[in-house]
Parts: sequence; C-alpha cells; structure tokens
Amino acid sequence: MAFNAQPRLSNGMLTLRPLAEADFEGLYLAASSPETWAGHPKHDRWQRSVFEPYFVFLLETGTTLVALDTSTGGTHEAKIIGCSRYYPAPDIKESMSIGFTFLDHLYWGGAWNRAMKALMLAHAFETYDEVWLHIAPTNIRSQKAAQKIGAAYAYTADLAVTGAATETLCYRISKIAWQQLSLNSSQQG
Repeated sequence: MAFNAQPRLSNGMLTLRPLAEADFEGLYLAASSPETWAGHPKHDRWQRSVFEPYFVFLLETGTTLVALDTSTGGTHEAKIIGCSRYYPAPDIKESMSIGFTFLDHLYWGGAWNRAMKALMLAHAFETYDEVWLHIAPTNIRSQKAAQKIGAAYAYTADLAVTGAATETLCYRISKIAWQQLSLNSSQQG
C-alpha cells in the first residue's frame, strides 16, 4: 500500500507539515517546559541535551509532522506547538500507528490534540482500516486522550517502539469507529 507519511494537513486552527532541520529551535521551545513532559516516561526531555538526540531521531525517521498553530493567521506567523508521527506497529504487518506525539503544555486541554489526531487519522484512514496508538502504562494523560478520540484498549505487549522492548498498552481505533464518533460530534455541535 502506498502511504504518504509526510503529508501537509490543515484544518484552519492547525497545520501539520513535514519536520525539517530548521524546525529545531521552534520545536525545542515547545518542548522546553518540564510541564510538557509531566507524566511522560521521558520526563527529562525538556532538557536541551536530552531533546537534541530525540529531535535527530524524529528528523531521521522521515515520518514526523510538526504541528503549527495557525489559528491567528497563516503559516508564516504560525508557532510550532509540537509534533507527531506515523509509523508501522512493531507487531502487526502492514499496519499504521500514530505516536511520538507531544504538545506544548500551553496547548493541552483536548481541542489541539483532537485537531491533530483528526487530521492524521483522516489521512491514515484513506489507506488503512485501523490505526494503532502505543502508550506507556504510566502515561495516564495519553491513555485518556486516546480514549477521547475513540481508541479502545486492545492488549498489552512488550514492544520495541522506541528502542528496547518495554511494556506497552496498545490502543486501536477503526475507521468505522472514527466515522461514527465524528458523525456523533457533528450532530451534537
């Protein structure tokens, strides 16, 4: 299946585009608060010396999208607020996952994460019937965010998502469940 893991996606409030080397300072600024990594297994990633190799990893994957707040104007004035990426699930052939997501803590609260995931899911569902999210058992914030977008816990496995295999909670969202959730949201709004 041909899948473009580096699309340009936008919905008016948020634009996602391929991560570039020139994005380091902007992305680090979004990552530079300890609050942004509160509850995350890599809670020290706000430190520049820890973030730098992470940025290199994200850039080298060729599948990372940087998130820009475009709610106050065009992409020229847009502020980098975080990133996310597509990747295949380590234990499921020909699958698609969304992860490595973080948002500046100033953008927490649901609307921004939901907007980012909505863009990424809509794009992924053009090719795949389901999308996986892999979450550390201690990352309660991400577990709740996954459930808010309609992902359901499927199983726990020792997966090498970020290097060495670690205990990982695997959440799945199907195209049908996403469409139903989106339909219900539009009917309520």
